Amino acid sequence: MQTTTLTTPDGPFSVVVAAVPAVDRAPAGQATEQVLAAGWTDDVGSLLALVHPSLRPSAADRADGEAATGLLAEAADAVRAYYDGDHGAPGHIPVLQASGPYRTHAWDVLREVEPGERLTYSEYAVRTGRPAAVRAAAGACAMNAAALFVPCHRILRTDGTLGGFRYGLPIKESLLAREAPSA
Repeated sequence: MQTTTLTTPDGPFSVVVAAVPAVDRAPAGQATEQVLAAGWTDDVGSLLALVHPSLRPSAADRADGEAATGLLAEAADAVRAYYDGDHGAPGHIPVLQASGPYRTHAWDVLREVEPGERLTYSEYAVRTGRPAAVRAAAGACAMNAAALFVPCHRILRTDGTLGGFRYGLPIKESLLAREAPSA
């Protein structure tokens, strides 16, 4: 496992990357690097707590303090590119989260929500293929461990208000303003 914390206009942003078995993405027994967690905090432990236990690296697997290499360096570059105006850059970084089938699918659908696009929880539920699953769609946003790479900040309440955000509404508001199409 590797971690890094970057300074952003919205505060410290940390990323956790680990090599995990690539069940259907690579030959048997081979591991690939994936972003497991990310968010606006310098407390890596709080991010690790968000990672599903089946994916959470052990203390022995941690390589904290080492220079960012491989996917971690790419993820850091994607965060910098995002703040430099390439709002789609984080969407190109591989992410792995684990949960039940609906939530896992819902996270994949979140990655398809384009920068500048805003959906309500109801519209998001429709995109997941389960229009009645509004609360489950909201739960997928709430349990998202890989903020920015899985852009849950683009989902709003049905009345158009911001709703919640793990890292605070000022950051959600900042991200949406940053992504708003230029007039």
